[in-house]
Amino acid sequence: MSEIGLRERKKRRMYRTVSDTAIRLFLEKGFDAVSVAEVAAAAEISKPTLFRYFPTKEDLVLYRFADHEDEAARIVREGPSPVAALRRHFLAGLERCDPVTGLNDHPEVLAYQSMLYGTPALAARLYGYLERSEAALAEALGGGLEARLAAGQIVAVQRVLAQENWRRIAAGEPLAEVKRDAVTAAERAFGALEAGLTGLTAL
Repeated sequence: MSEIGLRERKKRRMYRTVSDTAIRLFLEKGFDAVSVAEVAAAAEISKPTLFRYFPTKEDLVLYRFADHEDEAARIVREGPSPVAALRRHFLAGLERCDPVTGLNDHPEVLAYQSMLYGTPALAARLYGYLERSEAALAEALGGGLEARLAAGQIVAVQRVLAQENWRRIAAGEPLAEVKRDAVTAAERAFGALEAGLTGLTAL
């Protein structure tokens, strides 16, 4: 059992190392200016080995989101209701300035998000990530059309809130000012969600 744990830790460390190496190169030179072969060389692995870990170049960037893909699906089980649990989780993320909420002014985080939203190939890949997150959430809400409708609205609200926070900070607005407004916006948005979704049996 301990050996399996060790292999898994090594695997995760490799994922993180290669992804971090790729992102560093992409931020220095631009996503389109760096080849997969360059990333493999910098990470000191072969190109075929890199592709065993990351099927596409875009996955090298989106790996930082990997542990968030089924996050909403896990959170809704914490109650007291799915929307209340997600509201609490999102507000906690704002409090600690979690980059996934868009509320973070660290230069590397801003550069990463600018690359993510500003590169067509990455934006398209991000859409696939959001679809999988939405599907996992819908399943956690019970499946069926009503659950998919609810999941779509929830994921959209979280995405828009995060992008608005990032947009304002990237434009130079002070973090403290954006944070204050972000908390108010999140409270209002999740309140509207809860009120609007009460007719869905999954909620």
